[in-house]
Amino acid sequence: MDLITLTDLEVYYRVGVPDAERAQPQRLLLTVEMEHDFTRAAASDDLRETIDYYAVSRRLLSFGEGRNWKLIEKLVSDIAAMVLADFGAQAVSVEVKKFIIPEARHVSVRLRRDRRAGFSPLQRDQN
Repeated sequence: MDLITLTDLEVYYRVGVPDAERAQPQRLLLTVEMEHDFTRAAASDDLRETIDYYAVSRRLLSFGEGRNWKLIEKLVSDIAAMVLADFGAQAVSVEVKKFIIPEARHVSVRLRRDRRAGFSPLQRDQN
């Protein structure tokens, strides 16, 4: 499979275990790797034959509107399910970086979901 990577997209979502932490959106960085066969896109030079990474970025920028998560583990799972369901990726890896521990550069959670391994985007979680 071929790969499109969206690296360190800056978003502001409400995430954190304590209510006070979720009171305001906080800065997160998202990295999303999307696997897709680019053979037809390369031959046709047609955006419809690949994943529109600009559309993915726009969706991610608004993904947190009206939503909140306690755990970034749940957030990465929700993002992965959305990318698989809505953008046709064959597999996706998602990493979320959170800047909550002052003594650390960041904390991150990363996961991978793959249609070929039996994950169905219909299993998408809803908040």
